[in-house]
Amino acid sequence: MSGTVELKAEMREKVGKGAARATRRAGLVPAVIYGDKKDPRAISLTIRDVEKQLESGHFMNTVYEINVGGEKARVIPRDYQLHPVKDVPMHIDFLRVSKGARVEVAIPVIFANEEDSPGLRRGGVLNIVRHEIEVTAPADAIPAEITVDLTGLDLGDSLHISAVSLPQGVTPTITDRDFTIATIAAPAGLKSEGTDEGEEVEPGEVPAMHGGDED
Repeated sequence: MSGTVELKAEMREKVGKGAARATRRAGLVPAVIYGDKKDPRAISLTIRDVEKQLESGHFMNTVYEINVGGEKARVIPRDYQLHPVKDVPMHIDFLRVSKGARVEVAIPVIFANEEDSPGLRRGGVLNIVRHEIEVTAPADAIPAEITVDLTGLDLGDSLHISAVSLPQGVTPTITDRDFTIATIAAPAGLKSEGTDEGEEVEPGEVPAMHGGDED
């Protein structure tokens, strides 16, 4: 589970495009804290702290405690912008998180036990339909990742959300269907009876190719 991370921030007295540009020139990242029926609060964070959190890979599903001059606010990132050329953080939106709250987050999927998949051992290809799963989770117990077990999957098999063990209190936001996370497709040149590589792939979802024997 991802824990709460403390970040130090400063108040921004001025807002607007000009003030935001001045904040960036000072080596800071402008941000806004909103929600929980309170007025929005303009703050700034050091670019080094922000880049460190972005590099962690769990920025969007981590609860932060923003410390502004000793006054603390529990928040979770809802959006951020990067410079289109320099790829440095430009702005962040934080949502206040009250005690006992549940939040919607996208959790990265990790695939385990590829060596125990008969289909992959026979040269099959793991078609990843969803690299992330959107869930509702307690703000104090957001999983860092969701592990999907590939044990026993053969050519033509599909792995659905119903086969995944989610942590306690964590539920998928999609509840009207047993959606597909990945499939095991036959390798080129090998036809397996009953195998349909397009099976279960939902509209608008493009599978990513993940070969088991690539260098």
